[in-house]
Amino acid sequence: MGSITPPGSALMRRLRRGAPGRSRLVLAAVLFLAFLATFAVDWAVSPAAEAATSTTSSTTSSTSSVTASSVTAGSVTASSSSPASAPASAPASTGPCAVSPTNGCIRGTILDSERKPAKGIDVDVTGPGGFAQTASTDDTGRWSVSVTTAGQYTVSVDQGSLPKGQYLTNAADADRKVNATLNANVGQIFQLSDQQGATTDTDSSSLTFARAWQQLASGIRLGLLIALASVGLSLIYGTTGLSSFSHGEQVTLGGLLAYVFANQLGWNIWVTGIVVTLLCAATGYLQDAAIWKPLRRKRISLTQLMIVTIGLSIAAQYAFQYFFGASTVRIQQGNPETVTFAGLTLTVQSYVAMAIALVVLVGTGLFLAKTRFGRATRAVSDNPALAAASGIDVDRVIRFVWTLAAGLAGLSGVMLGLVLNGVNWQTGLQLLLLMFASVTLGGLGTAYGALVGSMIIGVVVELTNLVLPGDFKYATALVILILILLFRPQGIFGRAERIG
Repeated sequence: MGSITPPGSALMRRLRRGAPGRSRLVLAAVLFLAFLATFAVDWAVSPAAEAATSTTSSTTSSTSSVTASSVTAGSVTASSSSPASAPASAPASTGPCAVSPTNGCIRGTILDSERKPAKGIDVDVTGPGGFAQTASTDDTGRWSVSVTTAGQYTVSVDQGSLPKGQYLTNAADADRKVNATLNANVGQIFQLSDQQGATTDTDSSSLTFARAWQQLASGIRLGLLIALASVGLSLIYGTTGLSSFSHGEQVTLGGLLAYVFANQLGWNIWVTGIVVTLLCAATGYLQDAAIWKPLRRKRISLTQLMIVTIGLSIAAQYAFQYFFGASTVRIQQGNPETVTFAGLTLTVQSYVAMAIALVVLVGTGLFLAKTRFGRATRAVSDNPALAAASGIDVDRVIRFVWTLAAGLAGLSGVMLGLVLNGVNWQTGLQLLLLMFASVTLGGLGTAYGALVGSMIIGVVVELTNLVLPGDFKYATALVILILILLFRPQGIFGRAERIG
């Protein structure tokens, strides 16, 4: 009988014979970093789930002991321990609700007819198993109820607790049905009016200055956050000619890493933003070193490279779903505070995110316009062959562009997770069409065009909500993209070029 070859030894001999020393080192480094990243994420997420489970177990055991002692004592409390009667005496919920794998939240905000927070309004929530709980709005008009069982719940406002002169809009539909799930938030909106019997049947579809002004602000906010990712996407196309379909997953990665550091590990949100941006930039550097530069040296066509980005996008999406699940996770568990300024009501996170995005975009523009390396980047974007003939290290510039683009996309993911009050494994994919539309509108390969295009797309998409309901607004980006390609393919800042 011949000797038995250990499994994998043949593969290792082939690798040693066929791969150059430098390629083996790069491959080993990438695999090692991937292992470390997988271990770190798994380590960060698992303790949180275990802690939530242990907390639930301890709560259950303590409840059981209290019930047992009540029965032994023969007090009246023993008769109220049945499922039908216990929830009826549930106290009002005043503390904020935090989602977890064993807990879900039903929440909302109630404003009076003058769009100011309404305090002290009672909201009743009933559901499966005789669940009944009452929450009261706080100083900011917010209320929340914690549930431990997924299912359909009924939410209603106690109209006797409304402030004097305030009435529930659509009072005939006071009992609302919501489907609550664990580890997720579900919201329910109640509106107040100073007119008894008011409804929103006509108001919701009417165009008013206040609605248009609010939607315009939301559009500017969306445009700034899209621009953070679109600028990098445009630079990648300008320097390499590649349309990266995996760029949206860099946005998702930023949001999910912020969830791990800020929510699971308890880091300060400012430190989290800086660390996540640097980590995402490092992933861009590693991508170019391990994937894109070797493929460029082999002169792989742009179509093949684009297919690689599609495969990378799909792989990243399901990796996110494997480690974080399909539900939406929140970077910060507390209810966001709102600020009304110049007739606009936005969360504090929205104002901060807009300011950060504006500063970063201006800094990126000044870097590209005023620094030597920025001018080299623009030169490579305009004409890579001429830039190489002028002595510019094209590979080094491309490596920097991938790093910068990934960092900006990661920062965009952090800001979007805070503004949207949650992020999931498909967040970047949902924004990819908006990013491509922005880059095409502004002009392929131009960073300034991507900024202008993002602002236009953001404002148009949000203003579409004035006439179209729900997520129909995202179809507007597709319509704009088609019109651009039909009438001005080069975009606003692009140059028309002869083909063929």
